[in-house]
Amino acid sequence: MLQLIIKKNKSIQHDILSGLTVALALIPEAIAFSFVAHVDPKVGLYAAFIMGLITAIFGGRPGMISGATGAVAIIYAPLVISLTKTVGAASALQHLFLAVIIMGIIQVAFGCLKFGKFIRLIPHSVMLGFVNGLAIIIFKAQFSQFYIADHLNEGTFKLIANNPLFLMFILIAITMIICHFLPKLTKAIPATLVAIIAVTLISLGLEPLNIKIYTVLDFVSNMDPTKTTIAASFPSFILPIFSLSAIKTVLPYSILAAFVGLIESLMTLILIDELTETRGKSNKESIGQGIANIANGFFGGMGGCAMIGQSMINIRGGGRGRLSGITAAIFLLIFFVFGAPLIEIIPLAALIGVMFMVAIATFEWSSLRLFNKIPKADIFVIIIVSVTTVIVDLAFAVLLGIIITTMVFAWNQGKKIKTTLFINEQGHKVYQLEGPLFFGSAQSFKELFEFKTDPKHVVIDFKNTRVYDHSGLEALQNISDRYNKYNKKLHLINISKECGELIKKAEHIVELNIIEDLNWHLAIDKLA
Repeated sequence: MLQLIIKKNKSIQHDILSGLTVALALIPEAIAFSFVAHVDPKVGLYAAFIMGLITAIFGGRPGMISGATGAVAIIYAPLVISLTKTVGAASALQHLFLAVIIMGIIQVAFGCLKFGKFIRLIPHSVMLGFVNGLAIIIFKAQFSQFYIADHLNEGTFKLIANNPLFLMFILIAITMIICHFLPKLTKAIPATLVAIIAVTLISLGLEPLNIKIYTVLDFVSNMDPTKTTIAASFPSFILPIFSLSAIKTVLPYSILAAFVGLIESLMTLILIDELTETRGKSNKESIGQGIANIANGFFGGMGGCAMIGQSMINIRGGGRGRLSGITAAIFLLIFFVFGAPLIEIIPLAALIGVMFMVAIATFEWSSLRLFNKIPKADIFVIIIVSVTTVIVDLAFAVLLGIIITTMVFAWNQGKKIKTTLFINEQGHKVYQLEGPLFFGSAQSFKELFEFKTDPKHVVIDFKNTRVYDHSGLEALQNISDRYNKYNKKLHLINISKECGELIKKAEHIVELNIIEDLNWHLAIDKLA
């Protein structure tokens, strides 16, 4: 259950069976996210099919599953709600499809510019917080399925009344037990698929006893009483509304959705890399996500990104190749076009049990043992990213974690700058620097010098340091100005050639000793 590294070879059998299991798990979430975005369930089902198929073919991470997601649905919900009130539901849907197309274009551009590589710079503490936060979200999201919409009191929910709660818990427990223990007996068939089939058969066996089991169809009907089936037709080509005013309206939502989708997808890619000890291609995945979202807009889908829950189901079920994602998408299409009656009888308890197991397996339990073994700043980052992921959203949580980690790193590195003092043969006072000169150490650098008491000539030796950014250059200018104020001459020696060219702009430096073969670069736009 808590296996961190999942070593399984690629297998057509595992890919197909795992894909079938994933397809079953995609259905309720695609429908639920459709309601979150305030669109028809078929829009979510189309999105799950299109995202899953195209990213499996063109994406950079075989075995990763994409579909309609809550992160994207939440972003587009305000757009759909506001436009429905002002221009009508049909036009709102057209604007949504346009927004998804623009989202995809941004993601393709991101991948073509090879920005996906920067996801590898995310600190491990942020990654741990992200994973733990998502595990909590997956676990927490399942509890909403214990409630049904109270249509007599709009906007409220009540606990399922026609389904004994203890029976639902028993079916969930049976699902989890099968998922945990069956792999110890055989790995020929994914345990999650066996669990879903077994619990469905138990549910059918209870029908003669007039015991009602809450099913996928009940879930859909409770969300929207007008829906009596999850069946839908094949996706068809749609030409969304294209106008300057429409683009201006949807652009802010598209930009936000594009980057939230990329962050979730690329973070999931890194997680699967670690679980399988393989390496995905982040830029290729960005392009694949973008192509899938563009196709979504033209074929009536609500867009999406990678899904960590379903990806974990696939990986733990043995799905490793692109065939697993392709199989999941094709089975999903078959289910909602031809096999709706079979899917509608699956007990929701079976799917909840599977997702509970995913949540338990996703959580990095090893992080709980790190509290006395890693720096307190890293512990703080893990906690803050986990909590922020649950309370706000994962994009903001990751950004916050990166900012905190960067500031802590800058603070620690900034404290490392120091100097050795001595008087040379010419009677000049020499400051021999050690440590990096950048924005984090610029202030400490300025405090190293004794402007009033230093002799007429002062030398700063850069042999054991380097200037990293424009803040370092500004600090040198400041030092030069202050020595000039006291009519003292400042000399800089052992400067790299490129840094020297920029430092020459400091008016009162009288000597630059540049090392010609030193290739340290100053990180400012002029040299980029």
